[in-house]
Amino acid sequence: MSYRGLTERPIGRALAGICCFELEPTRWTLLVPCSLFLGLVLVISPTVSQEVPSAKNVLVLNSFTNRDSFIELEPFKATLRTHLSMPVNFNVEYLESTRFGDEGYRRGLSETLLHAYSKPPTDLVVVGSYPALRFVLDYREHMFAGVPIVFVGVDPSRIERQKNWPVTGVTSTADVRGSLSLALRFHPDTQNVVLLGGLSEFESYWDDRFREEVYREHQNLKLIEVVGLLPRAALDRVSKLPPHTIVFAQVASQDSADSDLKVFDLIRAISQRFPTYSIFDYCFDRGCVGGSYPDQEEDGKKAGEIAARVLSGEKPENIPVEAGSTSRPMVDWRQLRHWNIPESALPPGTVILYREPTLWEGGRKYFLAGIAVIVVQALLIFGLFWQRARKRKAEAVLHESENRFRVMADSAPSLIWMCDEQGKVTYLNEQWVVFTGLDKSAGYGDMWVASVHPEDLPSASDALSRALRNHKPFSNECRLRRQDGVYRWMFGVASPRVDANGCFAGFIGSAVDVTDQKVAREALEKVSGQLIEGQEKERRRLARELHDDICQRLAMLSLRIEKASKGWGSGRVSMEEQLEQIWKQCSDLTGDVQALSHELHPSILDNLGLATAIKSFCREVAEQNGVAVVFFGKSIPNSLPPEVSLSLFRVVQEAVHNAIKYSGQKHFEVRLQGEPDHLQLEVSDKGVGFDATNGASGGGLGLVSMAERIYQVNGTFEIDSRPNAGTRIRACVPLTEPPKAMGAAVN
Repeated sequence: MSYRGLTERPIGRALAGICCFELEPTRWTLLVPCSLFLGLVLVISPTVSQEVPSAKNVLVLNSFTNRDSFIELEPFKATLRTHLSMPVNFNVEYLESTRFGDEGYRRGLSETLLHAYSKPPTDLVVVGSYPALRFVLDYREHMFAGVPIVFVGVDPSRIERQKNWPVTGVTSTADVRGSLSLALRFHPDTQNVVLLGGLSEFESYWDDRFREEVYREHQNLKLIEVVGLLPRAALDRVSKLPPHTIVFAQVASQDSADSDLKVFDLIRAISQRFPTYSIFDYCFDRGCVGGSYPDQEEDGKKAGEIAARVLSGEKPENIPVEAGSTSRPMVDWRQLRHWNIPESALPPGTVILYREPTLWEGGRKYFLAGIAVIVVQALLIFGLFWQRARKRKAEAVLHESENRFRVMADSAPSLIWMCDEQGKVTYLNEQWVVFTGLDKSAGYGDMWVASVHPEDLPSASDALSRALRNHKPFSNECRLRRQDGVYRWMFGVASPRVDANGCFAGFIGSAVDVTDQKVAREALEKVSGQLIEGQEKERRRLARELHDDICQRLAMLSLRIEKASKGWGSGRVSMEEQLEQIWKQCSDLTGDVQALSHELHPSILDNLGLATAIKSFCREVAEQNGVAVVFFGKSIPNSLPPEVSLSLFRVVQEAVHNAIKYSGQKHFEVRLQGEPDHLQLEVSDKGVGFDATNGASGGGLGLVSMAERIYQVNGTFEIDSRPNAGTRIRACVPLTEPPKAMGAAVN
């Protein structure tokens, strides 16, 4: 999605101060030279414009500043992009249509839109709701002469008399009758209906429609109008109304209104006192119960299909206006609960929003887990009965079983222990004794306490005490002193055990050394931080390149073009020489931008393959830095997986840049050779070198990045370097599939 200028900002608010294009002079200053530069590039390279279809510029104008109400926008964008092969740039403006009664505001708004979207030209104007459509039609010749218009969300009665006009779209109407009937269905004892409206043309139109419906179909109701009041005054007026009253909110939000109480706050406050409805769905999640509304997402898709036909060349007047979707009841489940409205009162097909999950939906996994636990417990109970029936046989083999356990526990690599129902240790396996150096002849008892780190002892003791009370499995993590005095992190788990009678007899547990895992996790977190820092550093570098180099040179190019176009310097330098100098600056600038883009992502890698991309990179970096980078390629497959090609290319980039920066040499070699089942890459120099062992363990971001890229494609990475003996970086990547064809050697 492309935004520029006033994009995604209520333009009415901008006009309250100064014009929007005056708020951002830097952007407009840069826009002029950039436009001139792009124009020259298109003139010099016509073949490029023929191959890549030009983007279409679509300006979307919504009638209201409330963005939540423009539900059709995203489906419209997605449908339009699906039906078009060329790229589409969207610019979205949210207008304050409640101020359209002010002619000065309308004129100022038209001037602002003209300045903001005249260049590049707009290919299509899309309007949401009638106020924006009326405004665009009134000022079309001034702002967008000849530009086709597609609308969405416009009531059919607004356009029924229009014939042969350059506008088409999708109609949609507010279901006044359906919304009012839904409210009376929920509140059959209603005596008063409050119309909460405004004074704008849009609000007045729908207020009249609402009055007609009440007077024609519901003469028994008393219609109370609260129209054109400030929010605070409207709230005071409604608060004094009697019971058996429902409220229909049809007042639009106005960003520029100076009030201590905003429209949406007003609706929320009123909805606490009276059931509140609306013929528009803009007040959902703001206290309204609901109403009858069309499917705006479906209408947005229809409008997107029509817009695609217009951008493909069809004239709007030849495309018939489509009717929007049928309205359907929609309600807020929370408000149903608030006003004690049973779901049985809902009409068939009602859409219920914000529904809380049912007890089963919210706790399904817990119910399933509970059922599983119950089943397991039932099986355990059954097993206990079965075990009691075979008690004598179990007692006969118990001693043998304990002996086998001790043999197995003593040979296990983890530290295993047992305690009785009081928490006194009765058994420690051989690994525990060897690890801690305890004296077995002195007995176990509470001697394990002396091996736990003092800082971790309270938590370990508390965990064991709670487990002894609850007879539940538990786990903990603490530091345990090894016999050499070094503390190691241990992760332990324990489960309750029972005696022959099924009674709780204590716990049996084990512990494993997790120190290395903790160190590795900390190292990984450190590397992650370095990667983020490296990414931010690269972004800052690109920002400096664009600002200090490209933008400055564009500004100078703009001045030179201006001088040439106005004939400055006549008599000193001929027009032909000035144009030649401008052409040379454009060519140099194009080359630098291309080189910068190649650093971000080499398009040649996707189009011509790995060997050609590496060869081109070596040539470019050699020319830029005044060094010799020799590339040798042999038996390189023509077709490689994209992730393999990109990983090897990035390793070459990083390795060559590091070699140029740190080796102190002017000659470097890059070798890439294909084998039947793998690719071998080698980057070498004969420079100052470094201690590869310390460099790798030190966590240099460049070395870590290269290694991680190779590991991600299941390859191996190796650094061979010593001080004053040069550096050689090797990478070997397996080929998951046999190559279809082998390319010739590249040198």
